[in-house]
Amino acid sequence: MTNNNILRRIRYVFDFDDSKMIAIFGLADHQVTREQVSDWLKKDDDPAYQEFSDTQLAIFLNGLINDKRGKKKGPQPEPEKRLTNNIIFMKLKIALNLKAEDVLEIMHLSNLHISKHELSAFFRKPGHKHYRDCRNQILRNFLKGVQLKFRPHP
Repeated sequence: MTNNNILRRIRYVFDFDDSKMIAIFGLADHQVTREQVSDWLKKDDDPAYQEFSDTQLAIFLNGLINDKRGKKKGPQPEPEKRLTNNIIFMKLKIALNLKAEDVLEIMHLSNLHISKHELSAFFRKPGHKHYRDCRNQILRNFLKGVQLKFRPHP
């Protein structure tokens, strides 16, 4: 999955307009223009399409956490330079304030059935012996389940 695709899906699920997208970046102490947001949301074959970097997605997800959960006191966390599906999954879980049971329920909505143990492996540190890489299929199904839960009627 591309970062642009993830951004488009999140925008659709929560029905964010351009102003809300700009505000979310602002919550992570980062300024973007309406034109930048528009170019990131364009389809890959559009001439104005701009690639959305890992750092930009990390900033957006940090802003989404601040929007949904409230800003923590103190300095903002530094955005990651390199994102993995595991980090994206974790940030979305935090932003939506989901517990393991909630995530499993969301996965069931998209007809993907995994155990609690399989799920916890995605949220472990990379060096841990039970750590497991989150594949695109898992993240895609999670985003589909989030859409079914938070925006059931298009």
